[in-house]
Amino acid sequence: MAHFHAHGHGKATGRILLGSLVVTLVFVAVEAIAGLRSGSLSLLSDAGHNFTDAFGLGLAAAGFYIAAKPGDQLRTFGYQRMGVLAAFLNALLLVILSGALLWESYLRLMNPEPVSEGTMLWVAALGIVVNLAIAWSIGGHGHHGHDHDLNIRAAWIHQMGDAASCVGIIIGAVIIHYTGWLKIDPILSIVISLVIVWTAWDIFKDSLNILLEGLPKGLRLTEVITGIRGVSGVIDVHDLHIWNLGAEERALSCHVLIEDVPPSASESILRDVNCVLQERFGIHHTTIQFEHTRCALADISCAPGRKAY
Repeated sequence: MAHFHAHGHGKATGRILLGSLVVTLVFVAVEAIAGLRSGSLSLLSDAGHNFTDAFGLGLAAAGFYIAAKPGDQLRTFGYQRMGVLAAFLNALLLVILSGALLWESYLRLMNPEPVSEGTMLWVAALGIVVNLAIAWSIGGHGHHGHDHDLNIRAAWIHQMGDAASCVGIIIGAVIIHYTGWLKIDPILSIVISLVIVWTAWDIFKDSLNILLEGLPKGLRLTEVITGIRGVSGVIDVHDLHIWNLGAEERALSCHVLIEDVPPSASESILRDVNCVLQERFGIHHTTIQFEHTRCALADISCAPGRKAY
């Protein structure tokens, strides 16, 4: 049995997440008050969307600090999945909120109410500035090796979605001012709600896949098998499992059938296999068992009739 472990890139700093959280919460308060005073459902919908973004940023910040904790006797892999769990909960909350907003929008569509288009206009303009500034700070940090972090990607998508929603609110305010068509406000709220669901679905799907220890996104099992088999001295590979430890770091375990070689040669094979896994597939945490005959250990995973890769 051989074991190899190498650390990947660090995660996004908590300072940027916490700063974005504070700015977002302040804007949520401004937008909610303005929405209540103006009677604009689209402003209230966007305030709700921004609040879930703030919740997600808070979870991501907490996940960042907790994920930095080393493994212990209870959680030997460490706490890397805290950020993934945060992303999953955030996406779930977004979907629930969208359902409530869609229902309220339907009721308002049936019975339109007057709104203050002037308030809608200046608050939405402020929202564009705030959301683009946060998206820029998060996105700029993500380009320094963190663009695969699920929470950072989720936060960036949310901020860009919020900026687009604010553009829609401005268009709605202009339409109301010049035409008096009040139904545009709940229609915009419906559009914003659907945008929320669209942005949340990808995050929900990716985080759930990690929590269920599915194959990491972008990997093909057959390509990994071919890569391992291509190493000199390797005959075959089976009982192969690949999963994510967190949003970024990938792990692998497998049985590798090798030629009958001395121990010194097997160390060279192990090194070559790990080089292939790191350089081609981004897998830095591996547990590899060498065998000289198939299923040297008669465990259930190698039992006849069971499909093993």
